[in-house]
Amino acid sequence: MLLKRAIRPLAIGRKNWLFFGSKDGGEAGAILLSFVQTCRGLQINPREYLEDVFRRLMGHPARKLEELLPDRWLLAREPPQKTKT
Repeated sequence: MLLKRAIRPLAIGRKNWLFFGSKDGGEAGAILLSFVQTCRGLQINPREYLEDVFRRLMGHPARKLEELLPDRWLLAREPPQKTKT
């Protein structure tokens, strides 16, 4: 049921997305929506994630782009767990 709810907005908007303007625009939109849905699945605020990544993207080394993926971004932002001694 959870997956069905996550997919529903995509199905509702499908007709609107026919008008992205070009094939490249459609592919870019699909990538962006994939990031948004991944963020939602990881309980990350998509706007906060995208704003941070877009600000850092141009100065980030290409060989380390994996660090900007939502799951890795979340791990980097979480404070380290304290262990009981």
